[in-house]
Amino acid sequence: MGSIYLIRHGQASFGADDYDVLSPTGFRQAEVLGAHLVHLELTFDRCITGSLFRQRHTAETAMAQLDAAGLKTPALETDSAFNEFDAEAVIRALLPAMLPDEPEALEVMRNAAHNRAEFQRLFALIIGRWLGGQHDTPALQSWLAFVAQVQSGLERILDSAGPSDRIAVFTSGGTITALLHLITRMPAAQAFELNWQIVNTSLNHLKFRGREVSLASFNSHAHLQLMKAPELITYR
Repeated sequence: MGSIYLIRHGQASFGADDYDVLSPTGFRQAEVLGAHLVHLELTFDRCITGSLFRQRHTAETAMAQLDAAGLKTPALETDSAFNEFDAEAVIRALLPAMLPDEPEALEVMRNAAHNRAEFQRLFALIIGRWLGGQHDTPALQSWLAFVAQVQSGLERILDSAGPSDRIAVFTSGGTITALLHLITRMPAAQAFELNWQIVNTSLNHLKFRGREVSLASFNSHAHLQLMKAPELITYR
């Protein structure tokens, strides 16, 4: 059987002007991941990233560790099917209708870095509306369209993969969630309950034979736990 390792990017710059940049913690997480892969002698036949900078920078940083150790490091490929959904667009589209019930929501969203718990509560409510589809607008990518995007990327991998290939895919939490939904057939809302638990730079292992795909492991972050540095275990 072949293997696909879905790897979430390192911590991004939450609350900064440009979210799509690894924080210092995110960069360190990617270094620790790479060292862990070297220790396991886990090499890849292909390495794919989405087109977001935080995804690619995580891949480059981790793969540099394998290269320095003299291990096999394939050239990075880019497939935007593995990009994260546009969370800002979802918030902009769906937040206004919630304001009568959540009058403080705009202030919370504008100062998310200082209101993390309240931001998470509101964001979960918004995501629930997005998953339901009743509030879709023509300008907003729907949940179903996002799932179709991610599925197309997975199918491209499977169509070109060798039977024993090991493939790394550096991606994001929402993309991993969509793949969990597709592979395990769990309801979208249940998949997103797992989404909130996906650790930055965690490994999620899929096994495949032809077009049959199964989940072998979820959210492994032993490389961070072994560092005994709780600040390296982050979720956003």
